Amino acid sequence: MLNLDQLSAFVSVVDLGSFTAAAERAGLTQPAISLQVKLLEQRMGVRLIERVGRRAQPSAAGVELLAHARRILGECAAAEEAMTPYRQGAVGRVRIGSGGTASIHLLPRAIAPVKKRMPGLEIVVRVGNTDEMIRDLEANALDIAVVTLPASGRSLEIEPFYEDELIAVAPKGSAMPEGGPTPDFFKDKIMMLYEGGNTRRATDEWFETAGIRSQPTMEFGSVEAIKELVAAGLGWSILPGLALKRDRGRFVTSPVQPPLVRQLGMVIRRDKHLTRGLREVMKCLRAFEA
Repeated sequence: MLNLDQLSAFVSVVDLGSFTAAAERAGLTQPAISLQVKLLEQRMGVRLIERVGRRAQPSAAGVELLAHARRILGECAAAEEAMTPYRQGAVGRVRIGSGGTASIHLLPRAIAPVKKRMPGLEIVVRVGNTDEMIRDLEANALDIAVVTLPASGRSLEIEPFYEDELIAVAPKGSAMPEGGPTPDFFKDKIMMLYEGGNTRRATDEWFETAGIRSQPTMEFGSVEAIKELVAAGLGWSILPGLALKRDRGRFVTSPVQPPLVRQLGMVIRRDKHLTRGLREVMKCLRAFEA
């Protein structure tokens, strides 16, 4: 393996025509520079520097090596320069896992300040349910996940950061009970509920606490699809308030009784190196306000 210090010493001696001048440029002693060139000659098995009068000049082999040495040192300098923004934390990549609702209604507003402070940061968002995100985190396929709690994993750190109240949603013109609907109220309603995940589990438990089994007429894997169906007058639903902030005027909405809240949390591996980009994402999630 070629030694970069030896190559650099060789190029410097050729450029300056003197071992002494090369040593002064490098801040080393003349014997140290001579040793570097000697070791390089031993590595190559050829004489690289010849003395012509008082000037050090490359031999024929040295002339041949010089072009390669300049290219190698130039590429190494370019590689170091390319790494400078990463050392300073100005660029990089953060891979975020998220549920569908958070990816639409939370992440864009949380990410915007990060991108403003770090324009060179690449942010990749992958959408899935909590179980999928946990698997990807443990496999180091994600850097951080925003999930509906609970979540668990021996190698994971979990930090709750946002409470999202679930809201009863009905077509415009529907009569919403004063104080909000109870589980019993929904027994004779056409219900459309989110399919799977912790949000659905929380909804089912809310019904079960009142001794009622949720029996939705339709189930969907998309909160946005349910919103469109409710707006079209096809039924009622219970949806995350986060998904309703911008278009409540399209529906009749109300908190339910007793209140139903889901907790969103950020999850990372315990051994995860916190780059500047990842720290900024976590900071903005903690500061998020709907």
